[in-house]
Amino acid sequence: MEHDKRIDLSVPRWDQSTFYGRLRHFASITDPSIAFCNNRDLLAAKFLVDSYKKREEPSGTRIEDLHRAQKLVGSAFHPDTGDLQNLGGRMCFNAWGGTVLCGAMMIWYKSTPAVLFWQWANQSFNALVNYTNRNANSELKTSDLVTAYGSAVGGALSVAMGLKTFFARTQVRHFLHCYPVSNTLQRMVPLGAVAVANAINIPMMRQNELKNGVVITDESGNPIGSSRLAAFKGVSLVVLSRNVIVAPSMSE
Repeated sequence: MEHDKRIDLSVPRWDQSTFYGRLRHFASITDPSIAFCNNRDLLAAKFLVDSYKKREEPSGTRIEDLHRAQKLVGSAFHPDTGDLQNLGGRMCFNAWGGTVLCGAMMIWYKSTPAVLFWQWANQSFNALVNYTNRNANSELKTSDLVTAYGSAVGGALSVAMGLKTFFARTQVRHFLHCYPVSNTLQRMVPLGAVAVANAINIPMMRQNELKNGVVITDESGNPIGSSRLAAFKGVSLVVLSRNVIVAPSMSE
């Protein structure tokens, strides 16, 4: 490719100083349609991106090829380590996995074994996603990972079973004079369990950042310090956004 037409593949394709630019970037790398690309295509995309950065790309490489490769690399490779992520933990797979699990929790909410199984499955999936997309510069010990996973699963199961038992034993229709409201409230049980588990799982997975802070950089990407406040704000917004995202599909 000609020198004056080269693009910078080390930064997102769209301007990250604007909301619309960030939206387009994350919509691109979380696109569900690319979740099932085979490893051969993913590794070929990474090879093309790396080759282009070294100015060693194959002759005839088009801008469209580079944008496609950049999208695949962003969707499947960890931004800190460059390692190929497992399929279940990629954010582009989240739409598929999350939809199935949310649907299952909403459909099978009356049976105790079903509630236990699907809450466990959902929290296991969330733990996988959180671990896969962790900050590789702030590694957790195995004991910390086990504690985070156990706490999230325990919290979700406790809330789900507690609310289920409460609604089963309480004559909601007697107090509210409307039986359908009881069913509606029972359908909120999975959402409550998921919200509590997210509030446990995510902060515990990112506990090192909350304790030690995250690295702050200048406009050129040079580290200038660390901030626990930035870590707290980031984790809080992740918890909030995770719960807001699932609320419409888990409320009725």
